[in-house]
Amino acid sequence: MSEITARGEKKLVLATGRAHPELAREIAKELGTELLPVDAYDFANGEIYVRAGESVRGTDAFVIQAHPAPLNNWLMEQLIMIDSLKRASAKRITVVSPFYPYARQDKKGRGREPISARLVADLYKTAGADRIMSVDLHTSQIQGFFDGPVDHLMAIPLLADYIRTRVDAENVTVVSPDTGRVRVAEQWAERLGGAPLAFVHKMRDLTVPNQAVSKTVVGQIEGRTCVLIDDMIDTGGTISGAVQVLKNAGAKDVIIAATHAVFSDPAAKRLSESGAREVVVTNTLPLTGSQRFPQLTVLSIAPLIARAVREVFDDGSVTSLFDGNA
Repeated sequence: MSEITARGEKKLVLATGRAHPELAREIAKELGTELLPVDAYDFANGEIYVRAGESVRGTDAFVIQAHPAPLNNWLMEQLIMIDSLKRASAKRITVVSPFYPYARQDKKGRGREPISARLVADLYKTAGADRIMSVDLHTSQIQGFFDGPVDHLMAIPLLADYIRTRVDAENVTVVSPDTGRVRVAEQWAERLGGAPLAFVHKMRDLTVPNQAVSKTVVGQIEGRTCVLIDDMIDTGGTISGAVQVLKNAGAKDVIIAATHAVFSDPAAKRLSESGAREVVVTNTLPLTGSQRFPQLTVLSIAPLIARAVREVFDDGSVTSLFDGNA
């Protein structure tokens, strides 16, 4: 059966797109269920067709989709899945997008720019979504773009618990890649036993995508192990530059920790040659063989998402998954 029943009335179904079926299967296994059979294929001109293989009438449907490249294809597929479930009389539809599409475009930096993250929220709503679940949004303000409940899951406990086994707690500094993520760095520092904080000052040209120059570091890092954190790594240029800044400033070694491994080319090459001892990410996005390298460690986000899905389905508390810190 591809359903979970609660109190003899509510029925939960998990549906997944084609972008990252491995993660969806892990989530289903954690929940002790199976994925909804779905027929999905592309027409010759690129149009996407989706149809559920079983009745979803009256169910609590969770539509899981990752958004690697080509992001626009997978976003469109997810929207069509939502529409098909709505028209098949699903009672409630929750979007599960571990890596929220267009999250970097969350505000206007210059005149005439779009706020594409808000547009995506509107598209989800129009397609028929009642709720959104995502992991480590680029900025928390994205939660306000959707007119309905948003479950903002955090990968910090998962990543920090692993990092704790890889460092000497007495000689570690948490480093934010810029001033904008200092609040997140504070949460990391708390998880690592009150470690000191530092941040890298960088310059970004708003007219040039995927390019920022790390300049200097502010904080106590000499002779210490630095845990360099970020929400995502795309081409790897910025984070690799930050590693060099830390090394030049006297850091003993550097571990990179990020939630979303976008890893656009040439990220794998840059990260493997950056001098970082280890690069720790989660599997919110699928990784191909060419995107992997010896220093890479991938942790599964499936148990966290599965617990959140269960809490939502049972009308429980998602916040309780983060010790009240969500």
